[in-house]
Amino acid sequence: MDHRQAAIRVSDDEFDRLLAEDGRIEPRDAMPQGYRDTLVRQIAQHAHSEIIGMQPEANWISRAPSLRRKAVLIAKVQDEAGHGLYLYAAAETLGVSREELLDKLHRGQQKYSSIFNYPTLTWADVGAIGWLVDGAAIVNQVPLCRCSYGPYARAMVRVCKEESFHQRQGFEILHTLTRGTPAQRDMAQDAVDRYWRPSLMMFGPPDDASQHSAQSAAWGIKRFSNDELRQRFVDMTVPQAQALGLTLPDQELRWNEERGHFDFSPVDFTELREVIAGRGPCNAQRLEHRVRAQEDGAWVRDGAAAYAAKQAARAPGAA
Repeated sequence: MDHRQAAIRVSDDEFDRLLAEDGRIEPRDAMPQGYRDTLVRQIAQHAHSEIIGMQPEANWISRAPSLRRKAVLIAKVQDEAGHGLYLYAAAETLGVSREELLDKLHRGQQKYSSIFNYPTLTWADVGAIGWLVDGAAIVNQVPLCRCSYGPYARAMVRVCKEESFHQRQGFEILHTLTRGTPAQRDMAQDAVDRYWRPSLMMFGPPDDASQHSAQSAAWGIKRFSNDELRQRFVDMTVPQAQALGLTLPDQELRWNEERGHFDFSPVDFTELREVIAGRGPCNAQRLEHRVRAQEDGAWVRDGAAAYAAKQAARAPGAA
């Protein structure tokens, strides 16, 4: 019996009871098809973002300014590959294969985070990605540790711990640059100027234009709205920018005593829609590189599969 038949066989009552009690849905539990489809879409997009997200920073491994910076950056890029592995494994518990998901990514049928379609022009961009992009990812992903689907929630615990190191790595790079020469400080400010708005877009469209948020919240997949998370990110980041001595590029950014939050100017989501539609600065380059890596790595996967088959044949009890 496949997962679709199982979902039909079992009443939705148990699913509703678990959600009402803030419990966890596990792979063998009955779940509405819409819930399963939503999870596949979201986890796949998250996994794709992790492996595509390796590209902008990997571009700087050979040009890192010291051996220490190079070693740290290699470790970070490896972490992102690992995050993709956890998440593809979580998606597979929903009855889809990793190959199927990657094929949809390569055909443009599934998305990844828009932020990775921006170029890394200088070393300071590596710092801005760590501080702003990974910082936004943490704000987005920590609530997912309480997601209603067990495999996704458990994967996010480790992902979030490692992302916190990534955020600190980016902050440290910018901290060093802002205390360096005037040219280094200008480079850091330029990187923050270019990555601030795309980082705010990472939280998705505003709540009143979000297609999936309400249902995802009802199912316990999403714990906070896009606008709530965006505000939380701004409130967290402004004091850090002040500590770095950098300016966030927003003339309307100021503390609102009455709201207890920082005000900031509205985000122009026209750019986000363009990037999501495949018309960002690096969309074609990112996808082309990803497809080439998949093709070039075929011999590694074939070798690993052949080795696994040989070991299985040698196992006690094998025919």
